[in-house]
Amino acid sequence: MINLPAIEKQVIEECLEVGEFIAREGSLFDRSRIEQKEGFNNLVSYVDKKSEERLVSSLAKILPGSGFIGEEGTDIKGTNGYRWIIDPLDGTTNFTHGLPLFAISIGLALHDRVVLGIIYEVNKKEMFHTVEGGPAYCNEKEIRVSSINSLQESLLATGFPYYEFEKMEAYLNIIRNFLRHSHGVRRLGSAATDLAYVACGRFEGFFEYNLNPWDVAAGAFLVQQAGGIVTDFKGGSNFLFGGELIAGCAVQPEMLRIIQKEWGN
Repeated sequence: MINLPAIEKQVIEECLEVGEFIAREGSLFDRSRIEQKEGFNNLVSYVDKKSEERLVSSLAKILPGSGFIGEEGTDIKGTNGYRWIIDPLDGTTNFTHGLPLFAISIGLALHDRVVLGIIYEVNKKEMFHTVEGGPAYCNEKEIRVSSINSLQESLLATGFPYYEFEKMEAYLNIIRNFLRHSHGVRRLGSAATDLAYVACGRFEGFFEYNLNPWDVAAGAFLVQQAGGIVTDFKGGSNFLFGGELIAGCAVQPEMLRIIQKEWGN
C-alpha cells in the first residue's frame, strides 16, 4: 500500500510551485503565442504545455511506475496500477483572456477508482485536497457540501460545450428549468473549480456534458469526500469517462430528475 497522505503533501507542494509559474506567466501573457487546437473555441497556450511537463516529471518521481492521462496529450500506461489524471490549467480560455479563474486539477486513480484529488485555484490561492478515507479540505480547513436541501434555495453551476451542439436545445431547456426553480445558474469556465466550490458549499450543484476525465477526476472525488452525490446523467457511476456529470448536495437527486426529463437516454 502506498502512503496517500505523504503523496498528497508532495503533490500539494508541486501544485504551489506550478501555480506560481502559471500566475507569473499570466501577468506577462501574450495572446499572439496562443495556439489553436481542434477548433477555434478550444484554446491552448504554451503555459498549459509547460505546466503539464513539469507536473508529469515531478509526479513520476513521487510515485514511480504510475501512468498518466493528461489534458495536453500525455498518455502513459504505467506498471503499478496507479494513474495520474491531470489538467495543468483548467480554464485555459479564462487564462488567455485575462479572466481570474483557473486551476490545476490532479486526480490519482487505482485502476478506475480515484483515491486522491487536488484542485489548486491559482488566483485565490485555494488548495482543495482529499485522499481516500479522509476528509476534504480547503487550505487545511475541513469542508463539507452545502446543507441546503431545496432546489429553490440553491445556486448551481454549469458549463457550455465547445462541440456536439446537436444536444444544445435539450441542454438549454434544462438551464431554463433551473433558472426558474433556483437562485440561479453560473458559468465560471472551469469545471474543476466548479466542483471544488460544490465540495465546499459555495454551489449546491454542478452539471455538464462533453467533459473529459481530467476535468472531473479530482473534483468529483472531492465532492464525494465532502459528503456530496455524483452521478452521470443516467443516475449511474460512469461519470469519470462517460462525459456527463451531476454533482451536488442533497438537491442532486432533484437535479437528476429534471435533467433526465429533458435529456433522455
